[in-house]
Amino acid sequence: MNTPRLNKAAAAVLLCLIVFSASSAQKSASQKSASLPRSSPEQQGIASADLLAFVDAADKEVDMMNSFMLVRHGHVVAEGWWAPYDRDTPHVLYSLSKSFTSTAVGFAIAEGKLNLDDPVTKFFPDEAPAEPSVNLRSMRVRDLLRMNTGNQIEAPIRVDDSKQTDTWVKTFLTHAVPFKPGTHFLYNSPATYMLSAIVQKVTGMTVLDYLRPRLFDPLGFKDPFWISSPQGITAGAYGLSIRTEEIARFGEVYLHQGMWNGKQLVPAAWVQQATAIQTSTGSAPMSDWDQGYGYQFWRSRHNSFRGDGAFGQFCMVIPELDAVVAITSGVRNMQQVMNLVWDKLLPAMKPGRLPENAAARRQLESRLASLKVKFPGGSASSPMSSSVSGKWFEFPENNRGITAVSFDFNSTPQALVIRTAAGETRMTIGRGTWTNSRGQFTNGLDRALSVPANPLVAAGGAWSAEDTFTVKIVLSETPYYSTMNFKFDGNRLLFDSEHNVAFGPTKLPQLIGVVRASE
Repeated sequence: MNTPRLNKAAAAVLLCLIVFSASSAQKSASQKSASLPRSSPEQQGIASADLLAFVDAADKEVDMMNSFMLVRHGHVVAEGWWAPYDRDTPHVLYSLSKSFTSTAVGFAIAEGKLNLDDPVTKFFPDEAPAEPSVNLRSMRVRDLLRMNTGNQIEAPIRVDDSKQTDTWVKTFLTHAVPFKPGTHFLYNSPATYMLSAIVQKVTGMTVLDYLRPRLFDPLGFKDPFWISSPQGITAGAYGLSIRTEEIARFGEVYLHQGMWNGKQLVPAAWVQQATAIQTSTGSAPMSDWDQGYGYQFWRSRHNSFRGDGAFGQFCMVIPELDAVVAITSGVRNMQQVMNLVWDKLLPAMKPGRLPENAAARRQLESRLASLKVKFPGGSASSPMSSSVSGKWFEFPENNRGITAVSFDFNSTPQALVIRTAAGETRMTIGRGTWTNSRGQFTNGLDRALSVPANPLVAAGGAWSAEDTFTVKIVLSETPYYSTMNFKFDGNRLLFDSEHNVAFGPTKLPQLIGVVRASE
């Protein structure tokens, strides 16, 4: 009696599986077809030895390189990841996200959904002040794009601000606009958020979803992630996570006036406008921040342009050399990274093919394959390790929530055990290599802006002195690492730590623990 019904149900399930499998296969094929071709450097006019010199300089002079990819004449000629970073793990872009939001605006304008000269208040009549100021009324979409909103300081909008009660849009629209829009440049992340909100208003889709069929899928992006505001609007100014090659593919689209695989993906007119100087940013000839600003793209020296993000996330496009440089890093001095590109890579790019140099290429590839974030220096063991292993050091109440720390130096791998208000975490610590896991102690880095929930953490350690064990943790989806020094001083443990970069202080207050009385 039930057989036909069961057969229909089974057929429906089978159909769903077939559709899902076909969709997955199509997506996988799309990602594969979007992959950039590889080539020897010499075929594209660059000597392998010159690339090796750049990589050596970056590794030596820059504290925290995460990844690097150079594309010349449409071919990847060099790519490397500093372990524990790798090609398959997405990386937080910070303000490089802005250039993707700009692209969404370009699509919306091309589709007739908005105009550059539309007033900003037009889109949010219910959230604008009842009597908006003259300057606010005159603020246009164009002003948001070129960071000329007329604000003197940014509106107080942050994704990690739990005390904010108004919507982000209302907070922006009620913020003071003392200057006439178009007359005062201010790098302004809330302005980019407003662009995202406008795109969502006119399309009914978040910027993330709006870009999927128009940009991300054609470029073969694998599950891009973008954080949102409490109102469910893509953050726009920051919070996008993608992979290094995906950054490079995006750069290739803009290098070729919006073309990708023979198709006009991004409107050429938008590429030209977005990457041209739309406002002045200064006059210092050696500063890449003083070369002018477009529509969420920076102009750079050497007649180039870029998207960039905090701590050294770069998509550098160099039209005159037909090149794209994608870099992720965790640095305090972003200009230093760009200077290396200008000083080492630009002179290396020649107009024609060069003779192959197999030995130099093997040396380059070997170097790229062996890159590693600087490991804590010191010894693998100490005479005092056995005497402190297993002891619990308890800390007085502190704003980091750390209640106790213990070490297991007798196991392989060794481990750091941390107790906080949230529970106990055992973190394995590599010796000379990185251990990777999720759900580990992050020393507060998980509270930094845009860090994913349950972040991927790599850990390594060494005895930097006979009485001091140093642990370095790297959040390898982000630019961050934290160095923790544990100094054993009799019954006390002195805990000092510092982050490589942060939006606030990088050095944390010292914590002092005491051996538990029962030990």
